[in-house]
Amino acid sequence: MKKTLWTLALALAVPVAGCKKESKPAEGDKPAATAQPQQVDLAALEKAAEKWVDEEFQPSTLTREQQLAEMKWFREAAAPFRGQTINVVSESIDTHVYESKTLAKAFSEITGINLKHDIIQEGDVIEKLQTQMQSGRNIYDMYVNDSDLIGTHVRYGHVVPLTDFMLGEGKDVTLPTLDIDDFMGKSFVTGPDGKMYQLPDQQFANLYWFRHDWFSRPDLRERFKKKYGYELGVPVNWSAYEDIADFFTNDVKEIDGVKVYGHMDYGKKDPSLGWRFTDAWLSMAGAGDKGLPNGKPVDEWGIRVEGCNPAGASVARGGDTNGPASVYALTKYIEWLKKYAPPQAAGMTFSEAGPVPGQGNIAQQIFWYTGFTAPLMKPGLSVVDEKGLPKWRMAPSPHGPYWEEGMKLGYQDTGSWTMLKSTPLERRKAAWLYAQFVVAKTTSLKKFMVGLTPIRDSDIRSEHVTKVAEKLGGLVEFYRSPARVSWTPTGTNVPDYPKLAQLWWQNISLAVEGEKTPQEAMDTLATQMDDVLGRLERAGMKNCPPKLNEVKDAKFWFDAPGAPKPKLANEKPKGETVPYEQLLQAWKEGREK
Repeated sequence: MKKTLWTLALALAVPVAGCKKESKPAEGDKPAATAQPQQVDLAALEKAAEKWVDEEFQPSTLTREQQLAEMKWFREAAAPFRGQTINVVSESIDTHVYESKTLAKAFSEITGINLKHDIIQEGDVIEKLQTQMQSGRNIYDMYVNDSDLIGTHVRYGHVVPLTDFMLGEGKDVTLPTLDIDDFMGKSFVTGPDGKMYQLPDQQFANLYWFRHDWFSRPDLRERFKKKYGYELGVPVNWSAYEDIADFFTNDVKEIDGVKVYGHMDYGKKDPSLGWRFTDAWLSMAGAGDKGLPNGKPVDEWGIRVEGCNPAGASVARGGDTNGPASVYALTKYIEWLKKYAPPQAAGMTFSEAGPVPGQGNIAQQIFWYTGFTAPLMKPGLSVVDEKGLPKWRMAPSPHGPYWEEGMKLGYQDTGSWTMLKSTPLERRKAAWLYAQFVVAKTTSLKKFMVGLTPIRDSDIRSEHVTKVAEKLGGLVEFYRSPARVSWTPTGTNVPDYPKLAQLWWQNISLAVEGEKTPQEAMDTLATQMDDVLGRLERAGMKNCPPKLNEVKDAKFWFDAPGAPKPKLANEKPKGETVPYEQLLQAWKEGREK
């Protein structure tokens, strides 16, 4: 989850390759374990497994016997590592806190391996990761970090490809029932070489959020249709979203004596403004090319790749960062923020804006992370009814006029287990056991119920989840739908996520504050991204380094198929909506819409 990207950018400001900077041992540094396997009471380990299965690991998609069989496998596979202390780390979200406080203890009691799972801020996780890659000194035995860094990991060569590990040196510690194909985010952690580099641990999407109770009111529906000529419903395109935003802000104005707004966002000059855009805002408008999980050859950042080599971000080099679709995306973001959101929204950061819809005065939000599901379900909120059910729903985000079928439509954060080559093999093996333990079918459904960050298709389709679905405001229906494949993390086109990500908020903020036009801001951003790609090309990378295209006239690229696309004559087609209930039925029947 994005919280401290500015720390991430600073941590990775120095190229990974060749850096030998000396530093003091980090707080999380631990000496390599040298303990020999200890004699333990196997009956006690077996009894512990039964206790945890019966008292904690429920519900599960497995039967009790299947759960105990998985626990037996972990107990036996852990034998060579008993008595060792293994250290892993992740950021501070509810899912990882549950792992740290509960699952780590369970793992230790069931296997005899001492497991310490540290919880620190996301930027600090990346700093530790970077320090270990630069120095070769083992700080943590495994890390959970966003799959957004997949392109970085693939190119610098410091991360162990898990596909190779599971088939080779880690085969003896790979859970037979891991069922890799059951992970919904498998494609997100797969490199251009077809190898899996990380293991998904939690994920959540940014979707459309709206007040279902308001949208269902006959009086509001009648007023909306009379003015716009179509039904008030879930917007399919940005035109409808804009109409709905205007309707609630300027026509409805108040509901139950409370001033209401048709839109919510944030706009403070802050690093969180960067991921507001890199988290697929441009592709929602229609920038980039068709292709899942990311557009090829041009992705949602506007970066073109030739083969696997980044070739440029600017239109002049075949990219789309400053193309018409991208400029349109920034223009609409600024326009909606100023016209339809609460006045204070422009001065808010990501974390400050997140809880605002729960205050009861927001009609809809086009860019809402499902990571906020739990906070908006708390009893007593004005957006929760007397039965404890949400008055709001989530649905697929609408798309802009440049969008075409086959393109990604939104972002999905996927925190994933990452193994470094600098970690000694035996420690890697022991840590890999824990990483699998917290995503195994024995434990994954309960973890989903705690953190609401599903990773397994079998969990999301389970009987238990069906029973609780109505309490989750559409989360379950979305993840069960075929539409979910169009929500993906940053992909492999981005060769050095930290270096490039920090450029976004610095340039976007200038347009938000009126110091530059959207076109000028995106032109500067694209040029700076090309400059970074050029430096990476000259510095060299182990795999798939950038190879910049020659500069050509924009018309050359506009006339070619795909992205970048020329400016549309009409960027506001007629608004289109769909009834929420119809959308749910389509999903149940296996259709996207």
